[in-house]
Amino acid sequence: MRRVSASSQAISTDDTGSTASQLGRRVAAVDHRGSRQLSQILTTRVGLEIPENLPFELWERAGPKLIRIADTSAWCLGDWLVHGQDHYRDRYQHAIETAGLDYQTLRNYAWVARKFHISRRHEELSFQHHADVASLDPEEQGKWLRLAAQEKWSRNELRRRLKGIGGGKRKSSKGALVSRLGVAEEYVRRWREAAERESVPLEDWLISTLNDAAAQALSESGADYPAR
Repeated sequence: MRRVSASSQAISTDDTGSTASQLGRRVAAVDHRGSRQLSQILTTRVGLEIPENLPFELWERAGPKLIRIADTSAWCLGDWLVHGQDHYRDRYQHAIETAGLDYQTLRNYAWVARKFHISRRHEELSFQHHADVASLDPEEQGKWLRLAAQEKWSRNELRRRLKGIGGGKRKSSKGALVSRLGVAEEYVRRWREAAERESVPLEDWLISTLNDAAAQALSESGADYPAR
């Protein structure tokens, strides 16, 4: 295994403790010869350092823990951006650029975070479970998330079920927005492709993009822009 920098952290491969406490903990494992060794997966800024002789069982356990870390990051970044949008309209975008974060990805996180108050989020489900039902009415969101949690559906299984009933009752209040704009079909296709890449309904993508553009223009002109 390559030498690991001092900034590396270890991912625990046992089944106890919270996700936060799993970082930085060494776990003793028994190898196939019965001798004891330290087996750990180390995280760095550019990826994982995985021992060549790491047992399969320990490698397998690391997967769900990494997914939980990724989900936590998505929710936290979404909440962070929502707070910026609501409280620092004239400055938050500059803060994102300074931090070097990908705004397109963050906007998707924020869209999902805004759809689900923290009290409505299911800890046992992934961020992507929530993203797949975010465009539904709140009542439908809750119904599908409860079913997914009870039946232990994967994200793909939830998607399959949603497709089976046509995606459920989707919001229709903004359904005619695109047709009312009267723009060329070529532009609509480009917008739709961009929205699909962010897993966001076209109408929500348009509104979010226009709001961001308006905030930027008003900020540059020195005009006041009230928080949403």
